[in-house]
Amino acid sequence: MRLLATSLSLLAAVAAVCTTVPAAAAVDGPKVAWNLSVWGPPRAFTAGIEAVSKYVDEQTAGKFTIKIHYGDSLSKGSDNLDNIKLGAFEMAQICAGYHPGKHPGINVLDLPGLPLADPEVHRMVHEVMHTHPFIVAEFKRWNAMLYLSVLQPQSEFMGTGEPPLKMEDFKGMRLRALGGTGEALKNLGAVPTSVPAPEVYNGMERGVFRAAAFPYTYAFASYKIHEIAKWHTTNLAPGANNCPTIIGIPAYNALPEQYRELLAKAEPLAYKALQDASAAADKKNLADWDKRGLIAIKYDAAELKKFAEMGAKPVWKSWVADSSAKGVPAQELLDMVVAEAEKAKKALGKN
Repeated sequence: MRLLATSLSLLAAVAAVCTTVPAAAAVDGPKVAWNLSVWGPPRAFTAGIEAVSKYVDEQTAGKFTIKIHYGDSLSKGSDNLDNIKLGAFEMAQICAGYHPGKHPGINVLDLPGLPLADPEVHRMVHEVMHTHPFIVAEFKRWNAMLYLSVLQPQSEFMGTGEPPLKMEDFKGMRLRALGGTGEALKNLGAVPTSVPAPEVYNGMERGVFRAAAFPYTYAFASYKIHEIAKWHTTNLAPGANNCPTIIGIPAYNALPEQYRELLAKAEPLAYKALQDASAAADKKNLADWDKRGLIAIKYDAAELKKFAEMGAKPVWKSWVADSSAKGVPAQELLDMVVAEAEKAKKALGKN
């Protein structure tokens, strides 16, 4: 009995040791710890970087880690680009609209009415634009390289009162819309205003404005706009915020080759995670809005053409003129976006 008990104790001890041995790394290398700065809490917006962080950690058994710092804990979102240049951390998420003067070329992706409503087309176009020499060079001035696009969903409108079933119905409507989206709606006769996202609910509830543009659908749900709204657009696609993930060039250059390859292999995983998170949010939110009786507005081709011709394209023309005067190959970049979108649609069989 004593021998049996001793044998069982030894087996238990061996089992305990085995359970504490970490899994062998698929990719070996030195210890590297990166920090990534992002604003706000974990959400659909951060699903991509979370997938990358998990992948490199698992593949190296914890030797290469990317720690995500949420909620401006490392830096304000508007300061992330500057702090990458300073080497304060190795990775960050930025939105180009926070500091458009620092990278005028990539601002082409913030124009309203671009043909990027399809998520796959959106991804393919952004990936190509991230390799354009002018855009690569303008980020190099900030010691930064573009890694991923967050693929921010196209904005839509949600509002109160009579639903805008035609473009003419936006005339005189006070609404919350930023950047190029606001400019495009202004061309349609709307009265856009810039209001911080947390203040939209109260502003709409008090009647300060009737509608608001947000990334569809998760942002409306995040700020509970659906609780007071009567309608929402579904396919206007007036624009999307261009928010890439960037890497500090010195940090990237210091990585061993096998870790660089891991970052490249993580890209499709990140894009899938982003699209899955967005799709899950859409499914949940749209079901909820249907139950609440919100009117879903889907515009026909004639109305969408009105938006493009009367609302968006004048903004394009103005951007090209202003940016060209600053030395940006603006027309080339805009033409490239449109051409690459057509190429992507053809490749995907979505023409």
